[in-house]
Amino acid sequence: MMVNTKRSTVSISYYDSNLVTMVAVVVLLSTCFVPSLGVKQEQKLRFGRNGEFKILQVADMHYADGKTTPCRDVLPSQVATCSDLNTTAFLNRLILAEKPDLIVFTGDNIYGSDATDAAKSLNAAFAPAIASNIPWVAVLGNHDQESTLSREGIMKHIVTLNNTLSQVNPSDTHMIIDGFGNYNLEVGGVKGSVFENKSVLNLYFLDSGDYSTVTSITGYGWIKPSQQFWFQRTSAKLQEEYMRMPAAQDGAAPGLAYFHIPLPEYASLDSTNFTGVKKEAGISSASVNSGFFTTMETAGDVKAVFTGHDHLNDFCGKVMDIQLCYAGGFGYHAYGLAGWDRRARVVVATLEKKQEGGWGAVNAIKTWKRLDDRRLTAIDAQVLWSKKQIPSV
Repeated sequence: MMVNTKRSTVSISYYDSNLVTMVAVVVLLSTCFVPSLGVKQEQKLRFGRNGEFKILQVADMHYADGKTTPCRDVLPSQVATCSDLNTTAFLNRLILAEKPDLIVFTGDNIYGSDATDAAKSLNAAFAPAIASNIPWVAVLGNHDQESTLSREGIMKHIVTLNNTLSQVNPSDTHMIIDGFGNYNLEVGGVKGSVFENKSVLNLYFLDSGDYSTVTSITGYGWIKPSQQFWFQRTSAKLQEEYMRMPAAQDGAAPGLAYFHIPLPEYASLDSTNFTGVKKEAGISSASVNSGFFTTMETAGDVKAVFTGHDHLNDFCGKVMDIQLCYAGGFGYHAYGLAGWDRRARVVVATLEKKQEGGWGAVNAIKTWKRLDDRRLTAIDAQVLWSKKQIPSV
């Protein structure tokens, strides 16, 4: 999101300073990291033997030059010791605490205008994910390309990094698709189950753009018709495969969509129908509605959308059949608000336990947020979707 210089000072909960010092070493090494340009080994995402698949969403790291990059919206007494390394330390703590199966970075991964070398900043920003050996993916925000790499160059660099499943664009289509970073991932069932070779959870990642390229339209970018057409075709193909033998199902596997800029439909939610908070003055969506929400609603498989961009919004609320969710601001070089901890969103999909033993299809999708305080406090647990339409908790 655009920087707002009118934000008030924030009180940040700090953890052990030794951890931040240790992170400095990790980031120093990462700035010297040379990406592997070889062919990546194919990684298969699947549910664990506990019947769960966990996703950690990180929005708006706004990473720049590491230790020399100051924090925004911290108390004067904290300025001297706060930098991008606090963002890295938070990410390290979250990975250790949650042990996700996939980490998703939803844009503004670096704050381009303050990053002197985009490649080094990207390496440092993603260093904890790379070191964890956990699969991770990223999409772009509106600030990533403002440094020394173009938008295409940013994605081309990301896909060379270790352990990432990110794609510049789909490799199995001859379509010309707007943007960079449109792709999908399939999550298979538990190994040894009848769903072992079937995708029971589908993940869609899209480039929501940066700013309008139409002279008569101001504001942020949006998801274009070519991207929506790709999504429709992909969704239809996945649904057809899901309803075929073996283990043919009578409906679509649930899908989740990740991108940076929120849809205009987010503005229809308020405190009476969402869980979390809305502290922004408004929803910073594009000034035009490209119809992607309707496209997803018509496709029928997407149960929840996850975005960033508005750092001070962290809510989830249902519009028609789709949950619209924010992660909340993560990075310390991004603007914040007094008394509001940086945060991230966790999503867990759980499988149905069969009476005869073993695991079936996805039964429920739940979420909560983690705060960057001493205890990594979990807040706002809720059920986003359930086969039985379990109400939110």
